[in-house]
Amino acid sequence: MRVLRAGDAALLVETGDLAAAHRLNAALREASWPGVVDVVPGEQTVLVVTDPSADLDRLAARLPDLPLPADAEGDAEPVEIPVVYDGEDLDEVARLTGLPRDEVVRRHASGSYTVAYLGFSPGFGYLTGLDPALHVARRESPRTAVPAGSVAIAGPYAAVYPSRSPGGWRLLGRSSLPLWDVTRDPPSLLRPGTRVRFVPEEPS
Repeated sequence: MRVLRAGDAALLVETGDLAAAHRLNAALREASWPGVVDVVPGEQTVLVVTDPSADLDRLAARLPDLPLPADAEGDAEPVEIPVVYDGEDLDEVARLTGLPRDEVVRRHASGSYTVAYLGFSPGFGYLTGLDPALHVARRESPRTAVPAGSVAIAGPYAAVYPSRSPGGWRLLGRSSLPLWDVTRDPPSLLRPGTRVRFVPEEPS
């Protein structure tokens, strides 16, 4: 674990791997240390945002001794996301990977995914665990509007668009499960460390 200053009111902790970042995030949120106002996990880092009056040197000295949980999610069941696999880019992904369309669907749906971090838009989770055979580049020309619920892949990640937004990921299908709901606490269904499964369903 490497702890760096990040401006006058934050520390950046380099954990070295995704699992450690998730465990540190969970530990800091559970500890609720005075002066810590936010914790923002990345793929291999955790940003600890503090009150301007916090003693960063003291906080940095405490971080390496913070006990980490064995598993950030414990025994929590994976979030199951139903998917109708009729995406606009499904045939193109099949062509790019050299796999039949049905095999693209099978490989995507059989994966075991973990939310690496949230970004791009509220509730947008970058999911690791995508089958390497499905690693394809983003579209050269992003769409100006991708519908909410679109299930997509790009590079080593899978994702579900929580709201309508521009985007260049390859669309494999769509889900009716709301990932972002301002009336829910917390609004995002996904959080770093959450495990995810995609469940194929027939169109209604």
